[in-house]
Amino acid sequence: MTKSYGTVTWAGVPYEPLTAGRDPGPGPRFGSTVGAVTHVLVTGGAGFIGTHVVAALLDAGRQVTVLDAGHPGAHRTPPPDTVAGAPVRRVDLRDRPAVAGTLAGIDVVVHQAAMVGLGVDLDDLPEYVGCNDLGTAVLLAEMARAGVHRLVLASSMVVYGEGAYTCPRHGPVRPAPRAVADLAAGRYEPACTVCGAALAPGLVGEDAPLDPRSVYAATKVAQEHLTSAWSRQTGGTVVALRYHNVYGPGMPRDTPYSGVAAIFRSALEAGRAPRVFEDGGQRRDFVHVRDVAAANLAAVTATGARTGWRAYNIASGRPATIGEMAAELARAAGGPPPVVTGEFRLGDVRHVVASPARAEAELGFRAAVGLADGVAEFAHAPLRG
Repeated sequence: MTKSYGTVTWAGVPYEPLTAGRDPGPGPRFGSTVGAVTHVLVTGGAGFIGTHVVAALLDAGRQVTVLDAGHPGAHRTPPPDTVAGAPVRRVDLRDRPAVAGTLAGIDVVVHQAAMVGLGVDLDDLPEYVGCNDLGTAVLLAEMARAGVHRLVLASSMVVYGEGAYTCPRHGPVRPAPRAVADLAAGRYEPACTVCGAALAPGLVGEDAPLDPRSVYAATKVAQEHLTSAWSRQTGGTVVALRYHNVYGPGMPRDTPYSGVAAIFRSALEAGRAPRVFEDGGQRRDFVHVRDVAAANLAAVTATGARTGWRAYNIASGRPATIGEMAAELARAAGGPPPVVTGEFRLGDVRHVVASPARAEAELGFRAAVGLADGVAEFAHAPLRG
């Protein structure tokens, strides 16, 4: 059964941001506590993912308070006054009195607000830490003071660094960061740190070691550690959703903080060929934003059924290469085919593909949108800013 989750407008263009995926059916999950959740606060609720989450929550019958700072890393223009009919409150999470004034009567906080992407250079470092980590710390402190003990955290697959790899001689290994000399010479694949042999990439599970390899990734690991400590001290519940490569309608246009799908889409909209770094063979898991919104709905329910901290990969389970995504998007948009440039960025990892098994088993979440269908929609959907 297909459901609509409200209408959102960007640049004067309305569209239905969400359609429900298939019912995952019976199976182990935290349990249903729908009646226990009436009022949800969504930080970053006027952003790309947050907007879809807000619309989905409202359609599910929740009362929603929307906070958004309107940070220029996410918004080239001021955020809207409303999202799916819910008023947007302009609040910077680093402003403790302002945050304190938003938490009365809240059952669950869905924390989407973050400065994302690789950014421009290290001049961005204080802003990343301020927005992502100080902002999270202030939010957690005020939640504890207000007696709000249920949190859904938007984390990211970047916490893993490189994904899972196996050496034919030494079994599972964690590759070292790729050297500039290797990247410049076109040697993109990580090698075994013991024998130098080629590695076979595999699926990364939630219990893999965390190995952040960019400033953004380090701030997301810090968010996870802060929320874990908060959960232990308060007895609260945290469901940390490690998003993989999210794409879909309403992505921000090409900025240093955009995801690769938005960068490709912006190039095609301007009549340019997408520029694919390295050799295009980097493996990722592209997950549609309406699947991510469905995962957030499942996580909100899960916060009422247990205490403690738990992480989940939010992924499609169907990996694709960066080159395949660019080619699929170019075909769907009727634009020029991608150009493989051999360029590289030091903060990028080679392969990171997730196992979605835990999210399906415990949250009842399964991604429903296939890459071909999702890209066909995304190729012509409005972008923001």
